[in-house]
Amino acid sequence: MRDKLFINGEWHLPLKGGRFPVVNPATEEIIADAPAGTAEDINTAVRAARVAFDHGPWPKLSGRERAGYLRAMAARIEERTQDLARLEVLDNGKPLPEAVWDIEDTAGCFRFYADLAEELDANPEEVIPLGDDRFSSRVVREPVGVAGAIIPWNYPLLMAAWKVAPALAAGCTMVLKPSELTPLTALELGAIAEDAGLPAGVLNIVTGLGPEAGQPLSEHPGIDKLAFTGSVPTGSRIMAAAARDIKNVSLELGGKSPFVVFADSDIDKAVEWIMFGIFWNQGEVCSATSRVLVEESLYPALLTRLVEETKKISIGNGLDDGTLLGPLVSKGQYDKIHAMIERGVSGGARIATGGKRPEGLQKGYFLEPTILTDMSEDNIVWREEIFGPVVCVKPFRDETDAIRMANDSRFGLAAAVMSDDLDRCERVARAFKAGIVWINCSQPTFTEAPWGGYKQSGIGRELGKWGLSNYLEVKQITAFDKNETWGWYLK
Repeated sequence: MRDKLFINGEWHLPLKGGRFPVVNPATEEIIADAPAGTAEDINTAVRAARVAFDHGPWPKLSGRERAGYLRAMAARIEERTQDLARLEVLDNGKPLPEAVWDIEDTAGCFRFYADLAEELDANPEEVIPLGDDRFSSRVVREPVGVAGAIIPWNYPLLMAAWKVAPALAAGCTMVLKPSELTPLTALELGAIAEDAGLPAGVLNIVTGLGPEAGQPLSEHPGIDKLAFTGSVPTGSRIMAAAARDIKNVSLELGGKSPFVVFADSDIDKAVEWIMFGIFWNQGEVCSATSRVLVEESLYPALLTRLVEETKKISIGNGLDDGTLLGPLVSKGQYDKIHAMIERGVSGGARIATGGKRPEGLQKGYFLEPTILTDMSEDNIVWREEIFGPVVCVKPFRDETDAIRMANDSRFGLAAAVMSDDLDRCERVARAFKAGIVWINCSQPTFTEAPWGGYKQSGIGRELGKWGLSNYLEVKQITAFDKNETWGWYLK
């Protein structure tokens, strides 16, 4: 495990010498002593990234040359899949098969953006047709500059890749600040960049607490673009900080995503996708379909089956074979979710199953997968993001009622609909006020497709070509092509 900050291609102790403990959420044991960067370290990292962008070779390289580095990083991630996945489990708690999948996706993300970097060479500019043949105009795309990225703890290395890979592909340099709850694989990304020969200062990684490292990064005048994934309150503060310097900003924030299930749906398929939509990654997923709306005639049978299958989920240490639900990431998250459940019940919700610590697991931040029913639409558990393995289930009357309930939220990240009537699925999908919509499934995420939300779920899109555009500026170049005097003032 790395115990230093990665700045300007080298490993540095924090300037103030601070450290913070990293806890295994399955055992509550301290597994590492991570470097606690502060504003001084952020300033050093931003200066390194600034020099690398303003005076270094990185933004001047061809897309093909940058792609070579990205593919080298992907290869090293792939070679280390097992040990990186194990480190992710120790740090985050998720089951090992899920962590392996995350690391494989991380390598794939770097490869995808390597391909897009090469496409920048193939399409260096776009000619713009004009209504005046005395002029010619073209558009070129240039890297935005130095990017600051702040990432969450639920997919530590994958969320880093979603920002680092497109930024580097575009020709930007970056300062990355991972969550203090899960800093270990992000630091390993520094070693991977070092092994791949990435030029000094192109990628800098500073671990530390939010107020001491994240806030100075979001406020630093040397940053040209801020990219953040996390909670709405923190995203709001980052947006306010960016506004002072009119920084380019992209935000991927919270969600309270609906899953509408019509009565003609197959119960087995519906139950499987409902469970995957909320219990995968312990429900610590911004797009989790945590509000399930079921047509009245199907509601009793589906709820019975959902409760039955949820009780069968194996809970335990993510490193144990057969575990399907690991611990929550931290004591803070564990306490927050218990408090939310208690508030929901006091407001009228009923616990159909779960809601407590599993028997036999006295250590670790474990919570039984939980199904809540009978809550009103103004109950806190129906309206607010819980970010854990807690799903709220309510019946609806008809399609109009379902769409109203689904869209009645300040969030708009994702939504799902299930029905054998594909025309109805298409109508409902179009009616959802959400940036991501799934039909007859929940949570499939592809690097090629855009990711982001409406309303308070964020600004901008990640992944796909849209993720690359996050880190590119558009420049118009227009020329007067006639060998003659313009003749407005000089006749």
